[in-house]
Amino acid sequence: MESGSPAPLGPTVHGDGVNFALYSSVAERVELCLFKEDGRQIQRIDLPECSDNVWHGFVPDLKGGQRYGYRVHGPYRPDEGLLCNPEKLLIDPYARMLDGEFRWGDPVFGDRPGDSADNIPKCVVCDTRLPTKKDVRVPWSETIFYEANVRGFTMRHASVDDSERGTFAGMRHADVLAYLKSLGITSIELMPVQSFIDEHHLVSQGLRNYWGYNTINFFAPMQRYARGNPVTEFCDMVNAIHDAGFEVIMDVVYNHTGEADSRGPMLSFRGIDNLCYYRVEPDDPAQYINDTGCGNTINADHPIAQQLILDSLRYWANDMGVDGFRFDLATVLGRHGDGFSAAHPLLKAIAEDPQLSGVKLVAEPWDPGPGGYQLGHFRPPWVEWNDRFRDTARRFWRSDDEKSGSLARRLHGSSDLFEAGGRTPSASVNILTTHDGYTLNDLVSYEYRHNEANGEDNRDGHSHNYSCNHGVEGNTDDDAINARRRQHRLNLLATLFVSQGTPLLLAGDEFGNSQDGNNNAYAQDNEIGWLDWSGIENDPQFTEHVKKLLALRRQTPLLRLDKYVHGSLETERGLISLGWINPDGELRSEEDWSFGHAFGVLLTEEAKGVTVNAVALLFNAWHGDLPIELPALDPPLDWHVQFCSADKAIGVSGPSLTLPGDSIAIVTTTNVTASVV
Repeated sequence: MESGSPAPLGPTVHGDGVNFALYSSVAERVELCLFKEDGRQIQRIDLPECSDNVWHGFVPDLKGGQRYGYRVHGPYRPDEGLLCNPEKLLIDPYARMLDGEFRWGDPVFGDRPGDSADNIPKCVVCDTRLPTKKDVRVPWSETIFYEANVRGFTMRHASVDDSERGTFAGMRHADVLAYLKSLGITSIELMPVQSFIDEHHLVSQGLRNYWGYNTINFFAPMQRYARGNPVTEFCDMVNAIHDAGFEVIMDVVYNHTGEADSRGPMLSFRGIDNLCYYRVEPDDPAQYINDTGCGNTINADHPIAQQLILDSLRYWANDMGVDGFRFDLATVLGRHGDGFSAAHPLLKAIAEDPQLSGVKLVAEPWDPGPGGYQLGHFRPPWVEWNDRFRDTARRFWRSDDEKSGSLARRLHGSSDLFEAGGRTPSASVNILTTHDGYTLNDLVSYEYRHNEANGEDNRDGHSHNYSCNHGVEGNTDDDAINARRRQHRLNLLATLFVSQGTPLLLAGDEFGNSQDGNNNAYAQDNEIGWLDWSGIENDPQFTEHVKKLLALRRQTPLLRLDKYVHGSLETERGLISLGWINPDGELRSEEDWSFGHAFGVLLTEEAKGVTVNAVALLFNAWHGDLPIELPALDPPLDWHVQFCSADKAIGVSGPSLTLPGDSIAIVTTTNVTASVV
């Protein structure tokens, strides 16, 4: 063993050996433990040098593929938050690959006796990876996110071989990518693929973590999603997705780790430098601050924790080819001891890092901690999931009172939330459904959550879903109810795709996927959670409707503007105008918003004072048919119904049409595909 170098952190392969570097400000001694592929420990070597709290050493003659872990010697005083215990094998925070399954047992707990090496995945030194292509850049105004779980997306896909189902290889299957291309989305948002573990209470019930929000390493791809080498298979997937023309967006969980609360397992960060990586109670460092609801909270104020997160993001973006990140509970990354700050050094560093330039940054702008709801408070270039869009659209289409004005604000791109911060409509990531909650099919089929399979006596999951069942809870053979549910789904999807902002579609909503009313399927790595692709065969026309809606958005630039329009907006080519109209075609007044369940949006484009393009979006949340007068245009242009959610044909007679009850219509002029600049 030679002294080696303190930088970079983690293992670095050189021609004649491997350099190892680990940060720990509390260690008195650090052992590097080497293992064979079968898990047998073959050597324990002290890292010989410590430079500015970085323990390092160079081991000659080691190569890529070497298994290893660390044992950290130092103070074990839990009341002071000091938790060094050399009986416990620890995962390198900078390991690029892990090998072996984590196994629960007494030795994994820091306060129980026993060597944990047999229970802990081994780190693997990586010396090769495939080059990833970075040639896909989708402008924000054209972006359509598609949220999918790597495992659940292909576990029941007929075209994917059994050996590839639920893996990175399954996600890059030619038929899978061809389907997504035909659908019209632009950016595949993968639920967490960083290495995670199954919670103890799930394993004891024969369940396991399906979603992946229980990370134990921020660099290593999840081994469960690979057939062999997870690093090369992830890169293969990224390259195939890029070749198909899609961006890869990765859901990342930097707000907490799988080490859970003070009674949780000792896997990595806790035993290396507990007070560096986790926030603890100021007057009781034995207890973690739990602003995440998951037992612990990453210490975003510590420079080493900040460096770890930045290094991880750079790795995924530059080495692994990822085009963007969705940050779970992103407010945690902006938390000081006294609360959230949009100017937090970590948020600022992520946004300004030159190595992350051009990467999409998407915040989930809330957490369960004090003051944790921060929708609209992030700064450019961050964009945010918009749950107010979700709740407003749901409530409008189940005919809740006085929701027209609220829906208008969401259709406008939520300027009330984002414009004051100097942001554009794209900052609003409009969501209807996501992994966390009902699927779209279940949203219109259940009024109560049905999470009994989770083993928590149906106490878990959201209780306020703004859902409705149209008279029957769950599945029914009643054709009339099923028709209303189908139309309700189309209303919601059409609203999503005609709204200013960035739409997100949950995988499976385009063909009626159901989770049997489970609105918290995090533990359902089974047919409850996996996509049921039979919906495409059972109702192919529904999926075709979704494709048409996406095509209309793509072909109609007025539906995806780069700037907010208040009345009118001057452009290089002319004038874009936006107006709110009543069913009689007249402009809507302030008083009109206080009542009624029907209204319209008129978007027009003028060039040299002449109207060249117009789109009318018509909403009727009443149960009865409604006569609509379309506004007169100068010069007069023909109106054509491009889409209606009702299951009957409607047409324009002169400037008039009849909009069926509980429906939405998209009406355009003949020149609809002209460009807006």
